[in-house]
Amino acid sequence: MTLDQSLIFGLLVLAMIFFIWGKIRYDLVAFTALVIAVISGLVGTDLAFSGFGHPAVVTVALVLVISRTLQNSGVIDRLAAPIASVSDRPLLFMIAITSLGAVLSAFMNNVGALALLMPLCLQMSPNPARILMPLSFGTILGGLATLIGTPPNIVVASYRAELSGEPFGLFDFSPVGAAAAVVGLIFIWLVGHFLLPKSADKKGGSDKFFEIKDYIVELEVQENSPAIGRAFHKMEEDCGKDVLIAGLIRGGRRLLGNLRFVALEPGDLLIVRTGPEALKSFMEKEGLQLAAQDFVEEHLKDDDLITVEAVVAPGSKSDGRSPKSLFLRRRYNTNLLAVAREGQAFRERIAHLRLKAGDVVLLQGETENLPETMQELGLLPIGQREIDLLPERKINFLPIILFAGAILATATGLAPVHISFAAALALMILSKQIVAREVYQAIDWPVIILLAAMIPIGNALQSTGGTTLIANGVAGLADTVPPLLLLTLIMVVTMTLSDMMNNAATAVVMAPIAATVAQQIGVHPDPFLMAVAVGASCAFLTPIGHQNNLLVMGPGGYRFGDYWRLGLPLEVVIVALTVPLIALVWPL
Repeated sequence: MTLDQSLIFGLLVLAMIFFIWGKIRYDLVAFTALVIAVISGLVGTDLAFSGFGHPAVVTVALVLVISRTLQNSGVIDRLAAPIASVSDRPLLFMIAITSLGAVLSAFMNNVGALALLMPLCLQMSPNPARILMPLSFGTILGGLATLIGTPPNIVVASYRAELSGEPFGLFDFSPVGAAAAVVGLIFIWLVGHFLLPKSADKKGGSDKFFEIKDYIVELEVQENSPAIGRAFHKMEEDCGKDVLIAGLIRGGRRLLGNLRFVALEPGDLLIVRTGPEALKSFMEKEGLQLAAQDFVEEHLKDDDLITVEAVVAPGSKSDGRSPKSLFLRRRYNTNLLAVAREGQAFRERIAHLRLKAGDVVLLQGETENLPETMQELGLLPIGQREIDLLPERKINFLPIILFAGAILATATGLAPVHISFAAALALMILSKQIVAREVYQAIDWPVIILLAAMIPIGNALQSTGGTTLIANGVAGLADTVPPLLLLTLIMVVTMTLSDMMNNAATAVVMAPIAATVAQQIGVHPDPFLMAVAVGASCAFLTPIGHQNNLLVMGPGGYRFGDYWRLGLPLEVVIVALTVPLIALVWPL
């Protein structure tokens, strides 16, 4: 083993350790690994940022933006509407919503498909915990069916273009991917009910994930209170991070929103979010007493303010940040009332609590601005209290027509996918189907940076001979192990890696290894690349393998170890089905 090979292996192992550890954002890990690779000479300075112009990276970004445009069109909302008619029949509701999720995921970003359907599930199902994990798995399975359904397919197709001069086509993944999606969904419908974690047996919808009265109290300002005449922001600063004043009732009139400079008067009722430990000292210090009546949730709302439950998206602006560092009140005029993680609510010290992907938060903000604030912060609405964040709108068919045109151009070979999708997006922007600001918001920048950083590192693995070294070790088994078992080994290893680290990064690392193994044993690389595509996308054992699993973790009240109960048998089914099917469609 050469020095360069030792360095690239060590760098990849170190990056994987940090990916699995999860304490540092995966895009930062990948970018740091790229910088190290450049400094150490593994990646040339002229190639350091070549990944940002790679067709796979461009295509992923385009798919994300076009998915947002399709969501804005209202067509997908209309498709989901009939599901409401079967919400009182749990099995039929599961079949309907997971089927729709799978179909949508085949043609748009699967995270976007989940984000569209998750609120529907939470509002209509009497027990959302029994639906959310199947919905997540269903949207992941649907992405297997087409080139644009999931980033690993795009990565593998782009690598094939480098290898043979021609990428996989838009529907080349369909014979194997669509079959895996259908069989996987049937398995979830028939068997999944018995394999869901015990936490899924809880009753009650998640549209009331938080009981607000457990977090909010009303306190009356006494005649001799030292708080009289003081501004809200001053009192909050003096009382520390455990107290948040969300509103004021004065003379029967509710004052909500920006109250930073309002001075207190005797008889005022303060609407306060605080934990039980801080409440007593706060009341004693400020001369306050509990109001005569219990807290009424309506006191937190008026025509201009709403309370909304949302989930923190992976890699978003909120992920890894505290409410205080986000300046929620000062910059966005938004109050964070509660936070829950893995079904357990935090009642104390949430101002400095670092939010994590999958956390459920309860926000209070302005009706007009809160949806935009949530979009900027990367918070996906999972339920709203007596208000619809997606008001009814007319269906706009132009984005669908432009998208269909891009699909047709790609499928017929008129233009490669990144060119046809770029043309469709340009027409969408020019026709004002999406504004420029939304274009940048729709792109999942952590995924883009991850891919752009990992592609040069993957190329370095090849250029140093590291790929050949690994492939020779695997190919050495060919004398005693038939090619079909080697194909199975590649898929299982890819699945295992994808369960522990980002699926796109897994595809970047495994695609060259799989192709080199195929070449070493004298077979065509296509079936081995297909095995990588399937394996990288099928991350069902943990919540960290795929963004969708992480997004349903909080709303479903799932724990880290809950996923393998259904995920492990599902992965076994997928391997047992797809390995012989790949060998049939793409002969060894």
